[in-house]
Amino acid sequence: MKIHISILFIFFFILERAQSTEQKDTFVKDNFTKKEFYIPMRDGVKLFTAIYVPKDISNKNKYPFLMQRTCYSIAPYGETEYRAKLGPNKFLMKDKYIFVFQDVRGRYMSEGTFTNMTPQVDRKTKKDVDESTDTYDTIEWLLKNVKDNNGKAGQYGTSYPGFYTAVGILAQHPALVASSPQAPISDFWNDDFLHNGRFMLGYFRTFPVFGIQKTKPENKAWYMDTFVKQTSEDGLKFYRDMGTLKDGYEKYYKDNFFMTEIMNHPNYDEYWQKRNLLPHLKNVNHAVMTVGGWFDAEDLSGPLNIYKTIEKTSPKAKNTIVMGPFSHGAWAQEQGKHFHNQIYFGDSIATYYQKNIETKFFNHYLKGNTKEDAGLPEALMYDTGSKEWREFASYPPNNAQKVNFYLTDGTLKNSAGQGFSEYYSDPNNPVLSSDNLKDFNGFTPKNYMSEDQRFAVGRPDVLTFTTDILTEDMSFAGEIMAKLNIATTSTDADFAVKLIDVYPEDFKPQEKKDGVIYPNYHQMVRSEIMPARFRNSREKGEALVPNQKTAVNFRLQDVMHTFKKGHRIQIQISSTWWPLFAINPQKFMENPNFATKADYTKAFIKVYNDSSIEAEVLK
Repeated sequence: MKIHISILFIFFFILERAQSTEQKDTFVKDNFTKKEFYIPMRDGVKLFTAIYVPKDISNKNKYPFLMQRTCYSIAPYGETEYRAKLGPNKFLMKDKYIFVFQDVRGRYMSEGTFTNMTPQVDRKTKKDVDESTDTYDTIEWLLKNVKDNNGKAGQYGTSYPGFYTAVGILAQHPALVASSPQAPISDFWNDDFLHNGRFMLGYFRTFPVFGIQKTKPENKAWYMDTFVKQTSEDGLKFYRDMGTLKDGYEKYYKDNFFMTEIMNHPNYDEYWQKRNLLPHLKNVNHAVMTVGGWFDAEDLSGPLNIYKTIEKTSPKAKNTIVMGPFSHGAWAQEQGKHFHNQIYFGDSIATYYQKNIETKFFNHYLKGNTKEDAGLPEALMYDTGSKEWREFASYPPNNAQKVNFYLTDGTLKNSAGQGFSEYYSDPNNPVLSSDNLKDFNGFTPKNYMSEDQRFAVGRPDVLTFTTDILTEDMSFAGEIMAKLNIATTSTDADFAVKLIDVYPEDFKPQEKKDGVIYPNYHQMVRSEIMPARFRNSREKGEALVPNQKTAVNFRLQDVMHTFKKGHRIQIQISSTWWPLFAINPQKFMENPNFATKADYTKAFIKVYNDSSIEAEVLK
């Protein structure tokens, strides 16, 4: 089956890029010996593991372990077949470690059954296992069976492997001294497939990867022939032809166990609660460096929430967070001139991170004095407005103050007004999430996180509120809250809120892409969606009372962005954001995932002038 090349590119980048054996650089083969093992877990299930041992290892030249556990294949398989690259970056590879790669339960060559975001369990018997026990058992086996190790282990991973790294922290093995979860999932309710419970339709093509169990050991992806075929370069046509979420599910994924679980669990019930890692992150006692990207369309909240949780629960942990101007996992690959979508952020940003932050972290804790601090900043945050790295002793910064921007008659003001703004929302004619039709064919969303939002201005179903031209720089650093007071003629509604940096009309970029009009560019800085049904409780949806003023409060997630002098700050609000997110029928249903076109309800929606956006602003 043929799959569009852009889909494949994103697919293999996200899925840890299966390594080619046709290597131009023979460093790995020249300097490492590869061995493969089935490592037994405490319940008897064996996990397939590849170990690359430095050839110069000896009793006098010992090395630590650096491990990645993944559901995305540890190819190439076979002891004579070598990966082209080892570890998270080339500097660590050249420094040499005992590199360990493992297929998690139920994936590729490992035994067992695959579970998405494996819940943590109470450990009463040897049969009570989860990803943290598998991490513990793997480290224990490595220490006993790989000669001349130095007794220390570290772990890393990006995206799903980032989750396995984060949950591996809970192994609390005494040899585990350094963990770097990168773009990790922390709570499936607000990462990847769901945002505040609203299904992310832009993930529709990914479900074969996560929802089909293998029946035997596999050294290749067994689900490839179940991908949805591209029908046109106009990716929007696919979603228009598909119909409702229910229609798409029944046509393509009725036998996909993961899609079925999502469809059948619209509320934050036990299924989702068990997949929330954050309540388990307690008593962390080793070094953790969590890494994320400000433009990560998949896992933005995970890194922020994991860092904040460890900071609250584990004062003994050496806890660091790094957030750069990256899309999902883009810090792993140098771009030279670093763009996200159409916006330039600087040169060699990935290399700066890899060389000065990531390599320093692992070298210090795995090869140096583990008890001493590595000297990294508590929080290294890239300012996506001033386009520079900034260091903070705490995050959110102590000198950030909460400021409310009130949504009043098309403007953002420092005080609440009277009255309301109103728009007309029709689920049959939704607000598009992008005007790049090719992007809708993508495997997962990517570019929209910084995309120009001018295409949405002026629609009758989009409210726009904008400041005057700024007379001085204003730096947002930390959490953003939408505090909306709304009323609607319907019984349900979503609220999509975008924070936008409006460039000056004479703006001249330092670096640009051909064909892009940068003057008056409306760059998305942050955005989020909130189903009003969950305004009081995530556990059970609650209908809106038509025409009754109601508070809907929710987090837009964090930013580190300076709105420069001469720019303007803008907020856009709508109730559809399609096809990035599934459409809310605007009629309250116990399970809106199964809404039909007949359920789609048009509505007039008011946003009152005492609504505000609360931001943490540096003073």
